[in-house]
Parts: sequence; structure tokens; C-alpha cells
Amino acid sequence: MDSREFRRRGTEMVEYICNYLETLEQRRVTPSVEPGYLWHLLPGEAPEDPEPWEKIMEDVESKIMPGVTHWQHPRFHAYFPSGNSFPSILGDMLSDGIGCIGFSWAASPACTELETIVLDWLGKAIGLPDHFLALKPGSKGGGVIQTSASECILVTMLAARAQAIKYLKQQHPFVEEGHLLSKLMAYCSKEAHSCVEKAAMICFVKLRILEPDEHCSLRADTLVQAMEEDEQQGLIPFYVSTTLGTTGSCAFDNINEIGEALQRFPSVWLHVDAAYAGNSFICPELKYLLKGIDYADSFNTNPNKWLLTNFDCSTLWVRDRIRLTSALVVDPLYLKHGYSDSAIDYRHWGVPLSRRFRSLKLWFVLRSYGISGLQNYIRHHIDLAKRFERLVLKDSRFEVCNDVKLGLVCFRLKGSDRINEKLLSSINASGKIHMVPASVNERYVIRFCATAQNAMVEDIDFAWDVITDFASEILEKEQADEVTEIVDRRKTHTLAQKRSFFVRMVSDPKIYNPAINKAQTPRISTDTTSPSTDGTVVTVQSPKTPGSASWISWPLAFLFTNSDDGPKNDMPLRFRHLDTMVRLTASRRNSATGGGSSPSPEGENGIVLARSPKRSPIMVRRRGASPSKQSSDRNGPTNK
Repeated sequence: MDSREFRRRGTEMVEYICNYLETLEQRRVTPSVEPGYLWHLLPGEAPEDPEPWEKIMEDVESKIMPGVTHWQHPRFHAYFPSGNSFPSILGDMLSDGIGCIGFSWAASPACTELETIVLDWLGKAIGLPDHFLALKPGSKGGGVIQTSASECILVTMLAARAQAIKYLKQQHPFVEEGHLLSKLMAYCSKEAHSCVEKAAMICFVKLRILEPDEHCSLRADTLVQAMEEDEQQGLIPFYVSTTLGTTGSCAFDNINEIGEALQRFPSVWLHVDAAYAGNSFICPELKYLLKGIDYADSFNTNPNKWLLTNFDCSTLWVRDRIRLTSALVVDPLYLKHGYSDSAIDYRHWGVPLSRRFRSLKLWFVLRSYGISGLQNYIRHHIDLAKRFERLVLKDSRFEVCNDVKLGLVCFRLKGSDRINEKLLSSINASGKIHMVPASVNERYVIRFCATAQNAMVEDIDFAWDVITDFASEILEKEQADEVTEIVDRRKTHTLAQKRSFFVRMVSDPKIYNPAINKAQTPRISTDTTSPSTDGTVVTVQSPKTPGSASWISWPLAFLFTNSDDGPKNDMPLRFRHLDTMVRLTASRRNSATGGGSSPSPEGENGIVLARSPKRSPIMVRRRGASPSKQSSDRNGPTNK
């Protein structure tokens, strides 16, 4: 591609970008694809021969765009804003066109000096103290552009680690650095970004994650208590990372009281991470949130979030640039130049050596919008967030879960975490709007942030309509499911009750037969009999407890109480499982026919076979009866 074709294709690309941004609302916010979708659409190997530009752009629209999450979409409300604007895009185009690698002043003087000037401009607008500004007389500090807030925290932790090791080596010159390193302890809040934990892993230091207060703010007493406990254990506090505008709920650590408390620990580095919220401090009415910054050793914010500058552009300021660079200096001969002592070389300020001309796009944005234009943009986003907050508070089904100071609103349906997870999942699956969750005070919440550059009131109202529609649908389904669950639970309970009733009815006749219940408990005789020498039967009555009752199985109880001719108590019966005797009265019908019921003969272990008029025979064995006696009893004049 020569310059002539580049002009034509460049014009087409600008037109394509403009059309893309102007028609974003016609696309889904998030793609409806699954992992690996692009593998099936593109060949497995690079083309051997050149392909026409038109074919490449056709594939962009047909294969790439279906898998893009549109962060600039007016319905995108996840994370934080992804800064973008036409001046920023043009600044990046120019940076790419120049293509310099500004690792040192000599490598590209303008690249280095513009970065220093622009960082001073932005630092003053934010309200940073003079000791953070490179061009202030007497200042040892300055600013630098990094790729992200993660890199800002990493390089400051590296600097703090080097400072701590140097200090400890002076006190313990014969102790190995590896042993000293194992004693170092860093601190942050549970609400801090996960990049603090990753930085500690890279630096091989310990990290203690502390509990914030009910407002998700880290307080000085919690920090100091932890540091004192660690010192008693032989550990050495060396780094504290605080946050202004946490990722989860945009909460603010109390850096003023933390800074005051850390005066007792002069060797501890205090870092302030304000990746999102720091941009808003260019508004005078929000500078109160920066109170305590004078105590900080370093501060970072991301213009690529909320200052209309596209990624990557994360700005970092330090109080003492020598303490930062001394931890990262590697100075081979091929990188030295004649002005190394008088000029800033940004290769000493971060992890990578190679650096793009990123200050151009920030310079373009600051000059194109001015501080007043950027202030209006931030205030507009805050107004949109406040509008959304009012909509949430008007609906009694919802609650707001954070203190809305800037552009983030955390809300949830009143109820379980599960129903809120289902709500967010359903909304995101629809592709109408996109949000992400967070955990605030151990509760699942949904984050809503105004992110689009040209976001309007209509976008907020549309988002709320989508949210409430899905909420109504889910709540109705939940109620229906709850009714079904209650019915199923009652069915299960009823079945269990029936099973329990079936088990109990064979042992409790009051349950089985109301007539027995009405007749009260039948009295079962526990009298015992024994033969005497004169042929009579002696009945020995057992003592009876007033009001006591002994139950046998319901068929026998029924036999006792449901006779056609009244109770039977003359027939002796012996039960294998009861050490007692009972008697039943002979039926009048049997008496009339001459059958009659008689007691068993007087011998021991005799067997009496008796038949009730309407019942099966009942055989009872007495103790001690002889086999011959049993045989005579079977053939004797008994009821049959």
C-alpha cells in the first residue's frame, strides 16, 4: 500500500469509524457467540498471496463485528467508561504515524518533554500538591504515563520494596536480602482492585487484605491495628495501597486519617489509586474527595476511563522520582546519552523499555475540550447517574446499595442473591443493555454506570424500562414457582402424614375405629389362673392402676368390644407376647345350641380351642400342660 492508496483507504476508514459510532445503537451491545466461533470462520493459516483490501473490510463486518462487545454503545453500562473521542483517535493516529519509541530523551525529545508538560497540566487541574509536579521549582516529583493502573501499582510497590530493603540493610548489614524480603508486608482493603494482589505476587511480598467499614471504606484504626500485630510477629510493614473510588461500589478510603496514622511509620509507602474517580477531581465541587493527598507518596488516575482519551493512558505521579527510578534503573552503554543527568528518561519509570508517543492524544484532548469542557462532560455523567438513582428509589421493589457520589449506581432487587443473579443474567442475555455484578457488604449487587460519551437521558430511561420489565417477569415467575413449591411441599407432607397414619393405626385403635375411641380404652384383664387340688380354678388378680390401659393390636381390641351380644370375658386366652391371661364371654347363640364355652381343664399347659360366633378360632397355650392332656382337650366338649 503506497501513500496514494493509503489516502484513499484512510478516508474510507475514517468514514467507516464515523458510521460505526453513529449507528452503534442498531447493534446488540454484546455478541451472541460462543467461544471458538471465529476459528470456524477464518482459515487455519495466513494467506500465501496478498488479498484485496475490499475483501479484508468485508470480513471485518461479517466476521469480526459479530464478536465485538461495543464499549462505546449507549446501552453499555458495565465496568467504567472506556474513554474515546475524535481528538483522541486523531492523536493516536499521529502517534502511530510518527512511530517513535520514546524510551529516553535522546530517543525522541518531544515525546519525553510533552509527556512531562501534559502530566503537570493534568496534575494541576486535579489539584495535586506541588511536590507531585515535575516543573515546580524545588520539586523532586513528577508524572509519567503507564499502560494501566495495574502497572502504576506494580511499579510503586517495586519502589517501596527497594526502599524498604535498603533501609533494612542499613540496620542489618549481614542479613541476606532474601530473608529481609520474606518479612515485608503490604496492606490494602478488601474493596481494592485485584491488581494489588497480583503486584504482591510479582514482588514476592506478603499482602494483608483488611476489612473496610460498613461504607466499604478502609479506616486508620483497622490498618494500624493490623500493622502493630504484624510487627509483633516480626514482620515489616512497607506499603499501603488505598483507593478513591473502588471498582465494586465507588467507595472512598479515608486517606486523610490513614495518612495521619502512618506518620508513626515513616518508612511505609502510601499509594492512592483513583483510576476512575481521580478524573472527576478536575471539578472544584469534587476536590473534597481528595482530602489527605498531601500524605501520599504516589497517586494514579486513568484518563482512558473518564477523560475522553482512548486506551492506553494511565497517569502516575510520585513525590520523589529518585525513589521510583532507583528501583528500576538498568543503564547499559547503548542506552546512554549526553543529557542523561539533566533530562528525564522515562525508561526508568516503568517496566517496559519501549514507549509510544501517548502524550499526543492526551494533549489533543485537553486542548480540544479544555478543562471546562471536560468538567461539563463529567458533570453530565453524574447527573445521569443521579437520575437513575431516583428511578431506583421510586420503585419499592429495588434498593440502592452505595452512596452515589459520581457516575456509578449499585442496586438490587429486594430479596435473595439468586433472584438478582437471575435478573442480571436475563438482561445481559437479551443484548438490550449490559451490566456487571459486584459484591457490596457480602451482598450481590448490580452495577450501573453511564459510560457512553454522548449518553443521554433517553438512554437512562430506556435502561430502566428494560430492567423493570425483566424484573416484573422474573418476580411473577418466582411467585408462580413459590406457589408450586408450596403445593409440592404440602403433597409431600400429606403423603408422609398418610404413611405415618398407616403405621400408627395398627397400634392405636383410636385412630383406626372411632367406635373404639368412643368406647374408650378396653380393659384387658391381667389376672392369672392356676389349677387347685380339688379341681377348681383359682384366679389370681393382678393389681390394677387406676386409669391405666394397655393396648394390643387393633383386631383383638375390636374382638373385645364389637361383639353382637356384648363383651366376652369368660374365654381364657394366652398371648405369646404378653405374660398374662384374659377371658372372653361365650356367645349366647352358642349357649342356645348347647355348645357353651368352658374353661380349659385344670392341668398345666392345656390347650383350649374356642370359636367365637363370627370370628376365627383362637388357640391359647397354658404353661405346664402335658401332651396327653392336650390331645384330650382337642377331642373334648369344647366350642367348635
